[in-house]
Amino acid sequence: MSEFNESVVVITGAAGNLGRAVAQAFAARGAHLALLDRNVDGMHQTIDACSGQASAKVFPTDLIGAAAVDDSIARVLAAHQRIDVLANIAGGFTMGPLIQETEDRDWDFMMDLNVRSVFHTCRRVIPAMLDSNGGRIINVSARAAEHGKGRMGPYCASKAAVLTLTQSLAAENKFHNINVNCILPGTIDTPQNRQDMADADFSHWVPPAALADVVVFLASNAARCVTGAAVPVYGQS
Repeated sequence: MSEFNESVVVITGAAGNLGRAVAQAFAARGAHLALLDRNVDGMHQTIDACSGQASAKVFPTDLIGAAAVDDSIARVLAAHQRIDVLANIAGGFTMGPLIQETEDRDWDFMMDLNVRSVFHTCRRVIPAMLDSNGGRIINVSARAAEHGKGRMGPYCASKAAVLTLTQSLAAENKFHNINVNCILPGTIDTPQNRQDMADADFSHWVPPAALADVVVFLASNAARCVTGAAVPVYGQS
């Protein structure tokens, strides 16, 4: 029997490629899934992709809206009474202009999508984990968090903020059995990335299932002494 049997796992961005892979990984290990995303049809496709293994509920959520997140997490707790794992998978990427040509809306878009969403869910979930004496939180930063690149300033800054927020959350909760870590993916092998970078060697990219394996590890008892870590998952890129 898996250690995740009957565990309650919240997955944000559950309609996306990585969110779907993470959902499949936890479903295969017997977890109860609470899927959060704006894309309701996509979340149902995620449940279908779990091949009937998922005990899953869909919670349509605008993760950038604090009230929407509070409401969804309250409904998760009403359904399950606790949250054991929070996998903050939601996020995104856009290329941008030079910093001096960047509009406020472009900056805000990356910060909202990649950082504010994580802030909102952690702020709401941590009190519930404290009440149940522990939990695991895994955030998604990026390789770009460590080295800024031209025309990617808002994205790099937002992912760097996720990394630092992860470290702060880990420091605040390390004596409460709440471990908080993040992963730093390289280029993920998704249909969108293949379309956008058609000339690249896809074999060097990171499959979503491989990233999901790392998320599951960080949520597991094997990683019980790991907190505040930023785990690189670069593949061969």
